[in-house]
Amino acid sequence: MSDVIETDVLVLGGGPGGYVCAIRAGQLGLSTVLIEASALGGTCLNIGCIPSKALIHAAGEFAKAKAKVGGQGHLGIRFDAPPELDLHQTMAWKDGIVSRLTGGVGTLLKRAKVRVLTGWASFEDAKTCNVQTAEGPKWVRARQVVLATGSVPVDLPGLPFGGPILSSTQALALQAMPKRLAVIGAGYIGLELGIAYAKLGSQVTVIEAQERILPLYDAALTNPVLKQLKKLGVALHLGAKASGYQAGNLSVQSKDGKVLSIGADAVLVTIGRKPLTQGWGLERMGVDMAGSFVKIDAQCRTSMAGVFAIGDLVGEPMLAHKASAQGEMVAEIMAGKRRSFAPIAIPAICFTDPEIVSVGLGPDEAKALGKDIKTAIFPLSANGRAMSLEADGDEGFVRVVALGADHRLLGVQAVGKDVAELSAAFVLALEMGARLEDIALTIFAHPTLSESFHEASLRNLGHALHI
Repeated sequence: MSDVIETDVLVLGGGPGGYVCAIRAGQLGLSTVLIEASALGGTCLNIGCIPSKALIHAAGEFAKAKAKVGGQGHLGIRFDAPPELDLHQTMAWKDGIVSRLTGGVGTLLKRAKVRVLTGWASFEDAKTCNVQTAEGPKWVRARQVVLATGSVPVDLPGLPFGGPILSSTQALALQAMPKRLAVIGAGYIGLELGIAYAKLGSQVTVIEAQERILPLYDAALTNPVLKQLKKLGVALHLGAKASGYQAGNLSVQSKDGKVLSIGADAVLVTIGRKPLTQGWGLERMGVDMAGSFVKIDAQCRTSMAGVFAIGDLVGEPMLAHKASAQGEMVAEIMAGKRRSFAPIAIPAICFTDPEIVSVGLGPDEAKALGKDIKTAIFPLSANGRAMSLEADGDEGFVRVVALGADHRLLGVQAVGKDVAELSAAFVLALEMGARLEDIALTIFAHPTLSESFHEASLRNLGHALHI
């Protein structure tokens, strides 16, 4: 073993957990090496969060334009000819956003004096790995290691990825619109992309094994999405399972036992993701596992001294912002600071149409505590800004859940157009231990959607002003 790179910190994986950890470690004066097999930014920036939201936005703009063709148009705006979609240009615009962001990550790492190695790493022991780079193999030995390898899509037996069977990665890089798209899985990834392609012109069919869409959210939040799916002409098969695909037809067993043949030019499989634990020597590192995930404590330490793990590799929720928070914390711990990962709440957002936000406990989860619970809803149909955004007709609302005894907030949820932007206010309120009275006494700008948070809190106290 020659030419070994010695470093304080080795971070494996350049996604939102790994690159944030590397940047913060560099800022704190630790010599840091970051190893990434492909592009900086990981799944989120390259083939997940960012490109999917760009595609969702483009699909929404295309759908708006189509609504203004002929007749009276819409909002006093009318086009004589229908809009045309150039999917190549749409994908190029999406890729441009990704390129700017990943380039920015590289600049930030360079500024923090982080050494980036591009290549596949394989650990020989807990602190030593070999990296196969374009310039040849390189050895790295570190005093502390952070594992941030992320996750990969789960495929279905009998429907392996390839050709017309797509993962979310392939669905974000299509160069031709599928006339008929079948989506297996009605979770947030499947519905986000399914709705986007329905707006772009595909005939979309969704197959879900459970009896309802978005099973992780309660029915009050998902009902507006269900109604929008019907408006878009999306066919739903709930309590159904896909079993095979042949010659443009997907075989699906319905909940009554019948086998259906659904025509599909492409099949998008979105049944979940699993941690990337194979192929890089995890088994040689001596870390304990918790099922399929790496076992950690409240400081993201593994069972091996000096080895940390963060992000999707360590379990749910598999969210980029959780990974980033853990990455920053671990860097500070390695630099000698006292930190632990104990968030009050981690916001979850579903970028469907309409959007869903959930922070903290929902009503059923709160009632399970066995205490008196206060819950109130304020409809977006009573909010002036929602009306001006045409968001008053999708049955959206903001819901506030609080303890009956001291009015401390336990959770806030919302469904409606652009409600994702309210998530910061919701999570901040919970982290600060706010009570209903704190929200009620706060002055919210008018006209904004955030006023609905204020009004829901007032209503929970028994004196809403605008309903």
